[in-house]
Amino acid sequence: MNKWITTVFALFSVMTFSACSATNEEMAPVVPTPQVNIKKFVGGDISMLPYYENIKANYFDHSGKKITAPLAFFKEEGMNAMRVRLFIDPSKYTGDDKVNICQDLNYVKTLGKRIKEAGFKFMLDFHYSDGWADPGKQWTPEAWTKLNDTELQAEIYNYTTEALKELKAAGAEPDFIQTGNEISYGMLWGAEDKVGDDETNRCYPSSNMANWNRFGKLLKQAIKACREQCKDAKIIIHCERVSTSQQADNKNYAALSNFFAKMKSYGIDYDIIGLSYYPYFHGTISELDGAISLLEKNYADKDIMLVETGYPYAWEVGGSTFNYTTTYPYSDAGQKQFTDDLITMLNRHKKVTGLFWWWMEYNAKDTNLTNWYNAPLFDSNTGKATSALSELKKFITK
Repeated sequence: MNKWITTVFALFSVMTFSACSATNEEMAPVVPTPQVNIKKFVGGDISMLPYYENIKANYFDHSGKKITAPLAFFKEEGMNAMRVRLFIDPSKYTGDDKVNICQDLNYVKTLGKRIKEAGFKFMLDFHYSDGWADPGKQWTPEAWTKLNDTELQAEIYNYTTEALKELKAAGAEPDFIQTGNEISYGMLWGAEDKVGDDETNRCYPSSNMANWNRFGKLLKQAIKACREQCKDAKIIIHCERVSTSQQADNKNYAALSNFFAKMKSYGIDYDIIGLSYYPYFHGTISELDGAISLLEKNYADKDIMLVETGYPYAWEVGGSTFNYTTTYPYSDAGQKQFTDDLITMLNRHKKVTGLFWWWMEYNAKDTNLTNWYNAPLFDSNTGKATSALSELKKFITK
């Protein structure tokens, strides 16, 4: 998520834990099977699913039938890939939304194995932090803060290596790996309580080359570990500079262009460009369209995935900077239409091979969760899947 994540997750500070079969098969009508593009992937980030299951959130399908196995339901709905975030030591996180920062390695091993056993491709999202990592905060995990840059390069390599070894041993080998989450401005800036100079280790377009050199070396070590441990996995570099109207440094996609030009100049070894797009923070679909067109032209050897997106079904997401409701009302129908139009645009681009809805599993039905996140694919009032959930498969069937 973007630097507005603090605003969005402040909303969670008050959370409390706590087809019919025919009797004669010969007489059954023949239903054409949609043609599926197996080179494309659709699904969502389901990092909180085990927690919601544990607190007995009630999930229902569109008709109101109780869903007893969410992963099986997602499979029936045409999805073929799932994404999960991984933090270094979430016990060190002290934010108001601490309930959402629970994805340590043991948690991810268990959920990753479930995802693989259910027949999905598994996307692993390394945050390389104890808490949220995004363009506004890329804080070094507490255990690493006293390391110098050379030691930090060794640590990110060693940590990535050991994490992947454990995931493989647990039956949770990832098929896609993000080496950092929304690393538009670098990673591992330092300790959060030592902010001081805004340029310290940041990689803004205007930052000095020493910062970019440091970032490039760290990223290479993370990727080296991935290539050694998961030889078949595709490496994703994740950036969210897709808006020319809402992101002041991105006029004519200047920040986006600068970032991927730097990746090329440093010889970063990756396969897929990962993007985030939230219309309420990034503007119209046409802005994302323009960003993808630019990347397709300049990096024809890379696939592109939309690894995070979402849109509300009932009310505004906190901190929103762009109102799209004249086109897509905050309603089930509005969310569905947004999804349809987004997919239509994405499917015009041959290099776009992935679509993932962020936090699709959020569901407060019959729980003590309050101040709901309002852009998932379940309605917290009813527990029912929203109409948009069933539209996602069109990304790979159209």
